[in-house]
Amino acid sequence: MKKTKSTFERVMEDPKQKEAFEKEYANFLLSELLLDAMSEQNVSVRALSRASGISTSVIQNLRAMQPVNITLKTLNALLSSLGYELVARKGRHCVSLTKQSA
Repeated sequence: MKKTKSTFERVMEDPKQKEAFEKEYANFLLSELLLDAMSEQNVSVRALSRASGISTSVIQNLRAMQPVNITLKTLNALLSSLGYELVARKGRHCVSLTKQSA
């Protein structure tokens, strides 16, 4: 008996559609992280903007999954303002990319 592929499985077979999905999925995850952290900490867009030095329009666009090209510096400012640490990890080796306080 032949198993029928799901719509998702069929879409993922197309390299262009798979790449588009993966790009959008990263945007979705970042948006969800911001929404959850801001909600959990009761932080408004304006308060996060003041704390991070990032404009309210950039934060609003990230939350709404609108196209935004952000730098590592911007991402770091947003995440560290919400109490997150940005790290690069390979196996057991981990390097913090978060700005350290003096």
